[in-house]
Amino acid sequence: MKVGLLVGRETSFPERFIEHVNSSDYGFEAEMIRVGGVKAVDPCEYKIIIDRISHEVPFYRAFLKAAALAGSIIINNPFWWSADDKFFGTALVARLGIAIPRTVLLPQKSYIKDITDESLRNLEYPMDWEGILEYTGLPAIMKPYDGGGWKNVYKIHSMEELLHYYNESGTICMMLQEFINFDRYVRCYTIGRKNVLIMPYDPSKPYLQGQYFCAEGFLEPELHDRIVRDCLALNEALGYDINTAEFAIRDGIPYAIDFTNPAPDADVRSVGEENQQWLIKCVADLCSQYAFGNYSPYRSLNWADMINPPATVGGAVRV
Repeated sequence: MKVGLLVGRETSFPERFIEHVNSSDYGFEAEMIRVGGVKAVDPCEYKIIIDRISHEVPFYRAFLKAAALAGSIIINNPFWWSADDKFFGTALVARLGIAIPRTVLLPQKSYIKDITDESLRNLEYPMDWEGILEYTGLPAIMKPYDGGGWKNVYKIHSMEELLHYYNESGTICMMLQEFINFDRYVRCYTIGRKNVLIMPYDPSKPYLQGQYFCAEGFLEPELHDRIVRDCLALNEALGYDINTAEFAIRDGIPYAIDFTNPAPDADVRSVGEENQQWLIKCVADLCSQYAFGNYSPYRSLNWADMINPPATVGGAVRV
């Protein structure tokens, strides 16, 4: 039985994961995937595939969906992942009772050449920029509604800056969020439905310059437990197996800032030795559960059940 890894430029996580699995008694082997032209009816030799890159390579995403049809278990589920975006996630978790910043989805500034004024007759014009800023407040954060990696993210301090960065956004669909002036900040690995690692984090520091630091005594027990519950609820609702969620803590309330990260940073230079070892073991254990247990990642839309539970009448489900 094989577990295959589909990866990008990262090296330390996949290499160490493969070494950990192949030197342990899991009952399966791990290796890098090699894939070329894929036939629509091809079988797949991997029981489980860990996906770290298909969000950037459409060929890989299509291959993974076909592998799922052939019986492979994909971590994370490519059908879920394809459907998600950060604005949907924000709207979803608000309905789950998780604290979020005030958030507004903005129409694109520009469009591909085949989109004309007639194509956009449903759009409100001019935009109510004053009303939008009144809702989010200043400062605010503008970022892509489906982006990642801190790309095209701007801190907005004035109407002039808002209009400037919006006009520069081109065809990228952006959203505007209330800036949470936090006193503490955490990034949390969540693996499956029970494993959460809370990592105190300083987002103001550049990449690889000590963003993560010791967690001991950083959170009060009640706050720690609330963040764990929120992380598990996020994975359950989103159908994720691997995720990171970021919380900005203000006045004792953890606001979910970024939480749709199915291929989170796992480089040892960034997250550190101890955190990476925790991640490797938890992911390997998860693969073992999928390989030998009665677990299936291809379930109904969990979020629909969570926000719209079936009504019951006299103990019976009303449909």
